[in-house]
Amino acid sequence: MAGHSQFKNIMHRKGRQDAQKSKLFGKLAREITVAAKLGTPDPNMNPRLRAAIIAARQENMPKDNIERAVKKALGSDGENYDEIRYEGYGPGGVAVIVEALTDNRNRAASDIRSFFTKSGGNLGETGSVSFMFDRTGIIEYDRGVASDDAVLDAAIEAGADDVVSSEGGHEIYASTEGYRDVAKALEVKFGEPRKAALIWKPQNTIAVDDETGEKLLKLMDLLNEHDDVQHVYANFEVSDALMAKMGG
Repeated sequence: MAGHSQFKNIMHRKGRQDAQKSKLFGKLAREITVAAKLGTPDPNMNPRLRAAIIAARQENMPKDNIERAVKKALGSDGENYDEIRYEGYGPGGVAVIVEALTDNRNRAASDIRSFFTKSGGNLGETGSVSFMFDRTGIIEYDRGVASDDAVLDAAIEAGADDVVSSEGGHEIYASTEGYRDVAKALEVKFGEPRKAALIWKPQNTIAVDDETGEKLLKLMDLLNEHDDVQHVYANFEVSDALMAKMGG
């Protein structure tokens, strides 16, 4: 049941993005608006909207900004965003998935393709790398919320698939079908999580040397800094020393 989260250092790398709060808030607001527009504006009845609001709170996004983003979905004059998934290979043959929300598909595709090309990689067709990832739900709690055993017991009882407890906190994984029920059960026991979302989790990760790793981390930064890009996933590992050097 319990395992080791090999891709954590890449998945949670947001260094420069965190430094640009206005850009980050813009992305969070876009996700809130889209989630509210696709479902109901009530986060208790709309799992995607609830996850988006939790993410916004974790980044200390002001309550007014959150409420404004929800109201924007109810108006008829708001922008319409397309959800697009891009897949490709970065340096060293590393598989990369990019999730975007864009109001201009041509611009987004052109920019993202150029990022891959400049890094020595290439953008592929939809489905070209996603078979190497599992679509799964993740619920995260801070380390101090409960002991490893208590979290593991609660996760098993809730129907989770896997639990990873480390110094960074507790990560509970659940199937896409059962993820919402698991998240609700854990919230009753431990309170609101620091994260609850559907992600692409690599089935295996590739250890790369520092030279390739540096190119890959620069590609991650380019992608994350683009206004249309919401999430980036990749199946590589780098040394802790390189992560520290690159500010991850």
